Amino acid sequence: MKFLNGAPRFMFFSGKGGVGKTSLSCATAIHLAGQNMQVLLVSTDPASNVGQVFDQTIGNSITPINAVQGLSALEIDPQAAAQQYRERLVEPVRGVLPDDVVKGIEEQLSGACTTEIAAFDEFTALLTNIELVSHFDHIVFDTAPTGHTIRLLQLPGAWSGFLNEGKGNASCLGPLAGLEKQRQQYAAAVEALSDPEQTRLILVARAQRTTLDEAARTSGELSAIGLASQFLVINAVLPESEAEYDRLAAAIYQREQNAIAKIPPALQHLPVEQLPLKPFNLVGVDALKSLLSGSDRTVSVTTEKHTSQFELPALSTLVDELAKTDHGLIMMMGKGGVGKTTLAAAVAVDLANRGFSVLLTTSDPAAHLSDTLSGSLDNLEVSRIDPREETQRYREQVLASKGKNLDAEGRAMLEEDLRSPCTEEVAVFHAFSRIIRAAGKKFVVMDTAPTGHTLLLLDATGAYHREVTRQVNEDARYTTPMMQLQNAEHTKVMIVTLAETTPVLEAVNLQEDLRRAGIEPWAWVINNSLTISDTQSPLLKLRAEHELAQIEAIRTQYAKRIALIPVQDEEPIAVDRLLALTRQ
Repeated sequence: MKFLNGAPRFMFFSGKGGVGKTSLSCATAIHLAGQNMQVLLVSTDPASNVGQVFDQTIGNSITPINAVQGLSALEIDPQAAAQQYRERLVEPVRGVLPDDVVKGIEEQLSGACTTEIAAFDEFTALLTNIELVSHFDHIVFDTAPTGHTIRLLQLPGAWSGFLNEGKGNASCLGPLAGLEKQRQQYAAAVEALSDPEQTRLILVARAQRTTLDEAARTSGELSAIGLASQFLVINAVLPESEAEYDRLAAAIYQREQNAIAKIPPALQHLPVEQLPLKPFNLVGVDALKSLLSGSDRTVSVTTEKHTSQFELPALSTLVDELAKTDHGLIMMMGKGGVGKTTLAAAVAVDLANRGFSVLLTTSDPAAHLSDTLSGSLDNLEVSRIDPREETQRYREQVLASKGKNLDAEGRAMLEEDLRSPCTEEVAVFHAFSRIIRAAGKKFVVMDTAPTGHTLLLLDATGAYHREVTRQVNEDARYTTPMMQLQNAEHTKVMIVTLAETTPVLEAVNLQEDLRRAGIEPWAWVINNSLTISDTQSPLLKLRAEHELAQIEAIRTQYAKRIALIPVQDEEPIAVDRLLALTRQ
C-alpha cells in the first residue's frame, strides 16, 4: 500500500460519510501496531463507531485495544469538548459581569463553530504534547481537521480585542474569543500538520463522482493551507470478475470504472490505491486485517429471496401521503453519498407531475440538481442556495450597516472578520429562512448538505429562535424559522440512508439531534438496496445478506414511515427515470 510506505507519525483519513474512513484508519492502525509500533487511534467523528468495530467501549480517554497489542484508541466527544470549552470561557465572568451579558456570551458559544473549535482544541494537544507524542510511534486520526477550522486558527489575533470592544459584527466571536491563550499551541499544531515529515493525509473515496468530487474539494482546501502530503484511496471497487454474472453487476462495474476514468484534475497527481469491495462487514480485527492484505474470508451464500420478510413500500407511497396537501417543506437529510440529491429530485418531479407547484432547491455546495433533472417539467422550479453568492450579499449588507461609521482601520478589521468561514454559515442561514417561508404557498423540496453542514444550519436557526424569544414580549405573536421546522404540518424531514452500518449509525444520531431540536423526522428512505435485486453475483448477494440486519433495525426501531429503493441498473438521471424511481 503506497500510503503506508514510510508512514509518518501523524496520519489523517478524510472523506465523505460512508466511504470507509473508519475501516481504513482502523486497519492502518492494526497494521502499524503489527510492526511492533505503539499506535494511538483517534476518532474525531461525532458518530464514531470505532468502539463497535473493535467490540469494546472506548470513550473520551486513551484505552488499550484488547485484541491488538500495542494499539490504543480514543474517541473525542465533540459535544463534551464544547461544553468544557464553554465552561472555561464563561466561568471566570459569572458573578462579575451582568447576567444578560453572561447569557449573551453563552449564546455566542452555542453554535457548531464552537463545537468544531473545541474538538480541534482537544486534538491539537495530541499533536503538540511532547510527553504524549513520545509515547506513540504513530497517531492515526479517523477524520481530518477541516480547512474551515484551520483557517479560523490562522486568522490574525489583532481583531479579537477589536471585536470585544463592540466595534464589529463577529460571526465567530464566541469560538475565537478563547483562542489567544492557546495561540502558541495552535500555531505548533498547524506547523505539524503542514510538515510532510510529520503528517500525511489519506483521502478516502468510493468509485463515485460525488465522493471523488468531495475528495478533490478537500484536497484543494487543505493543500491551500499547507497540508500537501496527500494520498488517494478509492475504496470498495467491484472486481471485474463479478461483472460477468448479470446485468446489474456489469452496470455497477462499468459505472465505477467510468467514475475512476474521469477522476477530478485536482486528484490526478496524487498516488492512488484501489481497494476491492469486500463481501462482509468490516467489523473485528480479522476482517480489518483482510482490508489491506487483499485476502477474503469464506462466507456462505444463501439462495433464498432476500426481501420476503420485509415487503417495504416504494417511495411513491410516501409521495401519495405528501400529496394530501398542496404545500409544505420537504427536507432530505443524511450522510454524504447516500443519494439525497437524486431522491429530492425524484420526489419533486413526482409532485410536479401530479400538478402541484414545486420548488426544488439545495443547500449542498456539491449538489448538481440540474444535471440530475437533465431537463424541465411544468410546475417545477429549480434553485440553489449558493454559499458564495449569499456570503457576498451578507458581507455587503453588514459593511453598509455596521461599517458605515467605522474609520479605515475599523473597517479593515470588520472586512477581515467577514472573511471568516463562519460568515458563510450566517449568510446561508438567512437564505435558508427565505426558503422556509416560501413553503407556506407551495411544495419546497430541499436537498440538504451532508449531515454536519445541515446541523450547522439548525444550530444557527436555533440560536436565532432563542435570541428572538429573549427579546420579544412574552405575549407577542411571532413565528421563527425554527418554529416552522418544528411544525409537523409545515415540515416533513425524510432521512436518507444506505443499509450499511456507518450510514445507519449516523442517521440514528441525526434523528436524535433533530428530536433534541424539537423536530420529529417524518420518514426514512433506504436507498440503493441490493436486497430486492435478483443479482447472481456472489459478492453482491453476500452484500445483500448483510443489509438485512440494518433494514430490520430501521423498520422496527427507528422509522415511523419507510420506503425501500433498489439499486439501479442505470443512473436515475432525467425526468422519466426519476419518475420511475419513485414507483419501484
